[in-house]
Amino acid sequence: MAKIQMRTPLVEMDGDEMTRIIWKMIKTNLLEPYIELKTEYYDLGLPRRDETDDRITVEAAEAVKKYGVGVKCATITPNQQRMSEYSLKRMYKSPNGTIRAILDGTVFRAPITLPCLKPAVRNWKKPITIARHAYGDIYKCSEFRVPGPGKAEILFRDEAGNELFHETVFDFKCPGVLMGMYNKDDSIESFARACFNYALSTKQDLWFSTKDTISKKYDHRFKDIFEEIYEKDYKAKFEKAGLEYFYTLIDDAVARVIRSDGGFIWACKNYDGDVMSDMVATAFGSLAMMTSVLVSPDGNFEFEAAHGTVTKHYYKHLEGETTSTNSMATLFAWTGAINKRGELDDIPELCAFAKTLETASLATIEAGYMTKDLAQLAELEHIEVLSTEGFILKVRETFDKMRKN
Repeated sequence: MAKIQMRTPLVEMDGDEMTRIIWKMIKTNLLEPYIELKTEYYDLGLPRRDETDDRITVEAAEAVKKYGVGVKCATITPNQQRMSEYSLKRMYKSPNGTIRAILDGTVFRAPITLPCLKPAVRNWKKPITIARHAYGDIYKCSEFRVPGPGKAEILFRDEAGNELFHETVFDFKCPGVLMGMYNKDDSIESFARACFNYALSTKQDLWFSTKDTISKKYDHRFKDIFEEIYEKDYKAKFEKAGLEYFYTLIDDAVARVIRSDGGFIWACKNYDGDVMSDMVATAFGSLAMMTSVLVSPDGNFEFEAAHGTVTKHYYKHLEGETTSTNSMATLFAWTGAINKRGELDDIPELCAFAKTLETASLATIEAGYMTKDLAQLAELEHIEVLSTEGFILKVRETFDKMRKN
């Protein structure tokens, strides 16, 4: 059969370590044989980021704004150990954080569920979607290693030079650490609208949580903006759709989530969403069984794997050992991006391809063929553990059978 043609490129952002290996396997075995794949390629592997002083990450984000859809492989956010390992010039910030700050979007993460994978929280019957504010907070903070005694202060001057706020943060008597972070009303407003719109489009209740009892200005501002926008623009729509929006403290939200049966959207600030999405993914089965899409206010989409670069498997791979690494999140990042490209360019064949490939991957697991992480969780009578590449090839076999039928 002739390959499916694309009109507009996808922005392709390659990554690091084992996920970089998987990235190439998916392209070679599941995409390029069927699609005349058109991408604008950016190598966000750590060596290339170091070589360009991280300009490549900014260029990739700007390309997503230009073309509307991007797909990203998992990348390393270096710590001190990685600095030495890769001989880096400096400790670069999270590529995801940089991209999210430029696109100013909201990340929606939902588990990939299957009947054979029972959640660790047994009363969870339906997926829980984490809506993560993808701007500011700790990911764009300023940090300082305090060397010894001294006074840390916070100061704000308006454009005219007037001092509007000046307060001592802490009077240090010994070494310590210091952090300053921020957010913007317009970004929080975009976050709120994205959450309300997503809830209406998916017909799910929306929960929102912060810790405004402790953070009486910072977190409380999030709470107020959500409430103002809901009352003004969304309350009637939610009531008509039979949906509920409510706010609660994050510790109460955690308790409610654990007791619930799922099937709702949980909106969280940036750091909270980072942590809670991993918790939800793991409880539903695996970090590699989680979809993730960044949606910007101006209609741009960036699909990514929600997990890390699987360093342990990568070093086994380098030593010639056979690995059994789950590729589902990376695969669904590609299918999500391809489907969205098909929607925006009105190419139904692309959308159908993406949906069929997703169905084939799920059917492969349900038939008992899976990677080691899922084999330890799946409740099936017959299970065959496959290698990293073996699973991808098995998905292709299932996909080819579906296409013939």
